[in-house]
Amino acid sequence: MPLILGSASPRRLELLAQMGIVPDEVRPADIDETPLKVELPKDYCLRIAREKCAAIEAEDQDVVLCADTTVAVGRRILGKPEDEAEARTFLTLLSGRRHRVITAVVVRKGDQVWQKCSVSQVRMKSLSAAEITGYLATNDWRGKAGGYGIQGPAAAFIPWISGSYTGIVGLPLAETAAMLQAADVRVWQ
Repeated sequence: MPLILGSASPRRLELLAQMGIVPDEVRPADIDETPLKVELPKDYCLRIAREKCAAIEAEDQDVVLCADTTVAVGRRILGKPEDEAEARTFLTLLSGRRHRVITAVVVRKGDQVWQKCSVSQVRMKSLSAAEITGYLATNDWRGKAGGYGIQGPAAAFIPWISGSYTGIVGLPLAETAAMLQAADVRVWQ
């Protein structure tokens, strides 16, 4: 049966490939990702993943997989920075602190929907102004929640995590595999 990935993230494609899965189609959903007033980070992340999944047109036998990742400091949601100045603000806020990386995954087949949320704790070391400037110059912050990607140069800033590494990257594989298997998608073959 066809598998549609509702994401433009190259990292999600790479993570699916680790499970031996290549989507039949990649169709990113175009939705408004603005947080609602007083929306908590986990609720926000689940809502966005559900809305992405609902926005993808598919046949009843198709399986649609969508995900959303956000970084949270307390109740504050740090999405993808709009520009370098916002990325600098995010990194300055995260410097020397623990934060949460939340990835919500939604799988839909016909009228059946499975959803799961992975929440990981991450500690970023205290960053100097030179480290932030150097990292920003790599442009690795672009398109990444919180303004950094753990799988790239920013890995040098992360001495400790608790949770799902693949969830921090953008697709928690254990949870995703279970949901895809529930939707009759062959995993690991």
